[in-house]
Amino acid sequence: MIISNKDILQELTATLLDQNFVAEQQENIEIYKQMVASYVGIDQCVAVLSDFQANCSYIYSGSFGKIFGLATENTVIDSAFEEAIFSKIHPDDIIERHVLELNYFQFLKDIDQNERSKYSTFSRIRVRNEDDNYSYINHRTIYVKSLPNGSVWLALCLYAPATDSAPGTGIEGKIMDVQTGEIIAQEKYNTSNKNLLSQRELEILTLVAKGMASKQIAEKLHIAVHTVYRHRQNIITKMKVANTAEAVKTAVVMGIITL
Repeated sequence: MIISNKDILQELTATLLDQNFVAEQQENIEIYKQMVASYVGIDQCVAVLSDFQANCSYIYSGSFGKIFGLATENTVIDSAFEEAIFSKIHPDDIIERHVLELNYFQFLKDIDQNERSKYSTFSRIRVRNEDDNYSYINHRTIYVKSLPNGSVWLALCLYAPATDSAPGTGIEGKIMDVQTGEIIAQEKYNTSNKNLLSQRELEILTLVAKGMASKQIAEKLHIAVHTVYRHRQNIITKMKVANTAEAVKTAVVMGIITL
């Protein structure tokens, strides 16, 4: 199965926007907007503050915004995802970037929400510049605020110049504890991802990915068709996706199952 940028962005969108936002947030977003604007005023980077509850983003562009064709002014867009920026990123790198954020989201589920903002993703990605050539930039994602029920409310994406322009393998994506400088071992969040589903659910999802229908799966695993249906519904619920087809795509890109 070939996973496209469109596929993985759809999974990321569903994962973040379909969270339970019933819990009311008590803080004013203006506080966060002011902090981000002040930071960009000093660093001259590009920052995107995404509100997943309202499905909108606030884009703050310093002088570095020129690489994306952004004016040095603040804008609001009706999407929690900055497609105008994503479209400038190398096709291979944007997929890896989205997968890294999905891993980050799953990893933080087991972290106390008051501790989440001390973790950040770090990556080095290629962006198409004004001369239509690719150059490296640094990218970070930080989930700065969660609601009382644990749903992520605000995320901050930072785009800044990279000091290392040497070609590398992939985006060199990492999740870091910015308080201690510890790089979180990939095995740690990959294990967390695999623990998302039970062993039986993993078996069933793998067979779905191979094109088997529920009746065939029931016969192969010697269980009732009703049991297969129940497991499929549990998979959809746990992975926060619309159907098992989306669950398969997400599971493949996150390394939960292999084909």
